[in-house]
Amino acid sequence: MTPSHDTLLEMQRRMLRIRRFDERASKMVKRGHIPGTVHTSIGQEAQVVGAAMALADGDYTAGNHRSHGHPIGKGSPLGPLMAELVGKATGVCQGKGGSLHLADFAVGSLGESGIVGSSIPIATGAALSSKVLGNGKVSLAFFGDGAANQGCLYEAMNIAGVWNLPIVFLCENNQYALSTPAHTVTSGVIADRAAGFGMPGVRVEEGQDVLAVFDAVTEAVDRARRGDGPTLVEVVTYRFNEHSEGLRLGVDYRNADEKALWLEKDPIVLFRRHLVAEGIATEEEMDALEAEVLAEVDEAVRFTDESPFPDPSVAFADLYTDPTPGPSVDNLIGATA
Repeated sequence: MTPSHDTLLEMQRRMLRIRRFDERASKMVKRGHIPGTVHTSIGQEAQVVGAAMALADGDYTAGNHRSHGHPIGKGSPLGPLMAELVGKATGVCQGKGGSLHLADFAVGSLGESGIVGSSIPIATGAALSSKVLGNGKVSLAFFGDGAANQGCLYEAMNIAGVWNLPIVFLCENNQYALSTPAHTVTSGVIADRAAGFGMPGVRVEEGQDVLAVFDAVTEAVDRARRGDGPTLVEVVTYRFNEHSEGLRLGVDYRNADEKALWLEKDPIVLFRRHLVAEGIATEEEMDALEAEVLAEVDEAVRFTDESPFPDPSVAFADLYTDPTPGPSVDNLIGATA
């Protein structure tokens, strides 16, 4: 399928939004404005946006520890996402989730987690709900090459195959599980493992090409929506930054030539060249788009700065469908004072 003119420009806009959002989050961590750390998707934007825009608005996604970009790829506004990273009450989870546990149900983002592979059963459960309810929604599980060696992936792929669930298993193969090169712990090709579960396995070698990812995932999503079951899609990509912002290791485990080669494959630069070369946009229009996105990120930070922190009284709110009596927040604070 050939995306429309507007869709092509929206792809570039969403990749830029992820890049500029993560760049700003990285700076805010280093300045102490964000508690803990963050894991950026810088360098992987084509894979994120190509997959997210192959889905319909109401479809589900479940992410991992590197998941700021997933809701942005589905169209989330930046202000509540940035507020969530800082722990403000206006965040998508009222400031209780932070960088590692944000979710935005408004765009089908069911959440993320620092537990490797934990999104996969969640996305599979969402796919089961879609099948039971007959609502036509597709579920997509984002996971990394490290999670591809977790047993839960194969349990989920097995049950998804048996029940013919509408799900796409999407492996973001950025070639490193923290500092461990994938080829030292992963046997064979990840996409080939789909054959053992009777489902198609697709490997996108050009994972820095947003259109290549979009085409592969669109085919998998269409297949799921037709009722033909799950697909495993492996996208080869690369993270430009360290595993997490501020992480300091004693050795440089990535070869300088390798990094330089991938930096030349910056997905945002490549797609901008494509849009201009094909006459879809001018250089001036691309500059204006970049300025527009940068202003949007500035506004997200302003929104965050002006937002309050949550009141301690809401600490236990939204934890249980049927709240059970327990200690009050005031009592807990008093016990530790």
